[in-house]
Amino acid sequence: MKSATSAACFADPQEMTLIDHLGELRRRLIRAILAAVVGMAVSGCFIDFIVAFITAPAGQLYYLRPAEAFFIYVKVAMVAGIVFAAPVLFYEFWAFLVPAFTQKEHAILALLVPGSLLLFLAGTAFGFFVVLPQGLHFFLSFGDSTVQPLISMESYLDFALMLILPFGFVFNLPLVLLALAEMDVVSSAWLKAQRRFVILLAFIAAALITPTTDLVSQTLLAIPILLLYEISRLIIRYGLHK
Repeated sequence: MKSATSAACFADPQEMTLIDHLGELRRRLIRAILAAVVGMAVSGCFIDFIVAFITAPAGQLYYLRPAEAFFIYVKVAMVAGIVFAAPVLFYEFWAFLVPAFTQKEHAILALLVPGSLLLFLAGTAFGFFVVLPQGLHFFLSFGDSTVQPLISMESYLDFALMLILPFGFVFNLPLVLLALAEMDVVSSAWLKAQRRFVILLAFIAAALITPTTDLVSQTLLAIPILLLYEISRLIIRYGLHK
């Protein structure tokens, strides 16, 4: 026999009252929060390894305040916990939205949610292994024998997070455009016509979310946005024929 929660998840949204929706939202939020807490606890068990892995591109780091290292470890455990819990968080989000969509849209969402998670992880991996080392090399190259870098743990992690996380969201651009094309909201011809505006918006978005005001950091983010946009347009044209 199916549980009440499972039945509520796939029930006809027109048969569910506002109280039912609020109750379902509450249950899923509680499960999502519990998953995040468990993820943070697991992260805490491996916090030394996680911190060493994250800070490896920067080499030697320092903490400038007595409690700085402690709060950095807490921040890292929180972020890593949310990353570990991401599959559960994505599932709960998807399951709550399922009743509001048609059968065709269900099939799209069934691919969209896990695909979004995988692309987010791929984007953050690209940001960590490719963009972050290049960004550090560029900025640290301005030092000389009289000016030596003394990077604190806090400033490095803030810089790394602001440089890595945007790529997780940017890598979801093809999935969003493909879903919109499948629902006949956009077409390859329309995307081609908007190319000039997309170039401008890509650099504006990069300027808003990168941690510095230099053109190099903005370009490092804007170029992948434009490449993913063009790849999406080609897939929509030749794969979906739209």
